[in-house]
Amino acid sequence: MRLKLLRRRLTVSAPRVAIRSAMPWPLRWMALAVVFGLCAAIALWAFEFGKSIAGLDSRSRDELVALRQEVARLREETRVRVDASSAEGSLLTAERAALERVTARVRQLEADNRTLRDDLGFFEKLIPAARADGVSIRGLQAEPIGAGQLRWQVLVIQPVRNAPEFKGRLELLVEGTRDGRPWTQPLPGGGQALQFEHYRRVEGVSEIPANAVVKTVTARVLEGSAVRAVQHFPVE
Repeated sequence: MRLKLLRRRLTVSAPRVAIRSAMPWPLRWMALAVVFGLCAAIALWAFEFGKSIAGLDSRSRDELVALRQEVARLREETRVRVDASSAEGSLLTAERAALERVTARVRQLEADNRTLRDDLGFFEKLIPAARADGVSIRGLQAEPIGAGQLRWQVLVIQPVRNAPEFKGRLELLVEGTRDGRPWTQPLPGGGQALQFEHYRRVEGVSEIPANAVVKTVTARVLEGSAVRAVQHFPVE
């Protein structure tokens, strides 16, 4: 009999055994809730304690205030620099305008200087080789400046003191060859009016045929129908 009972316990056909806990399930859940709450409280306390130890909150606020002050300072510096740049740009523009005016003035003075040198060359010819009365032609010059144009200039003087006002006209005659034949051409317009007391410089550019070769330029000063002065200029 004992053998059967032992065999029955050791084999598959042995009766099932259920192990029950002595603590009820509601108490077990309450215990777990208490444990989890304690863990959460400890974790939160540790986090807050760590922040207070590291000083993260106060430091962050201080850094935020410092950063805002730095941004305000940088903005002010940027505004000051922009204003300074605008002022420098305006000053630079004014300096450039002044430099351009000075440059233009220098160019004008150089042109006036060249004109004065030309006048000086003409004035040196005002002194006649011998004493003369009446109107004289000094400094007749002419040169071709391209196909179909001739530049010329004439200085007419009265080499006497207290000379009366002269009223007349200047005629210019161009002589040369055209297509291998003799050729002449007067100044267009029938001459140029002259009115002066001591001297008068006349210059201009005359149109000539493109196939003409200028050899001589003759200037004549007339008072009415009377010729007062004549001068020839050979063109090289």
